[in-house]
Amino acid sequence: MQNTMTATWAGGMRFVHRSASGHAVVTDTPADQGGLGSAASPMELVILGLIGCTGVDVASILHKMKQSFESLEVAATYERAADHPRVYTRIHVTYTLRGDLDLKKVRRAVELSEKTYCSVTAMLRGTAEITSEVRINP
Repeated sequence: MQNTMTATWAGGMRFVHRSASGHAVVTDTPADQGGLGSAASPMELVILGLIGCTGVDVASILHKMKQSFESLEVAATYERAADHPRVYTRIHVTYTLRGDLDLKKVRRAVELSEKTYCSVTAMLRGTAEITSEVRINP
């Protein structure tokens, strides 16, 4: 079965995207690129997709490992190529968790996400060096 998603122009550089599951997301570009800066850019959505994808994986894997956490935040810093296409060239992902956790298990969950489960990581690895770190707050 083929899934379809759409992006419909909404004036200026804004688009309303409709996912295959029916959810809507708006994108725009910064003012210096002709937009109003009123929403995340399409390239920002790529990074948001990455940290969301790996976050879901890590949460699911930790649950299966019987590792309870009070909070999980996934953040990313990045660099892009200077020339077009301005692909991501470096991405650093930081996983910050709170709870009584086994650091080895958390690192294993991150490794499984990054090397096996996260589709977005797999796609971005073609152009970007992806590194990560884990922080656990008691």
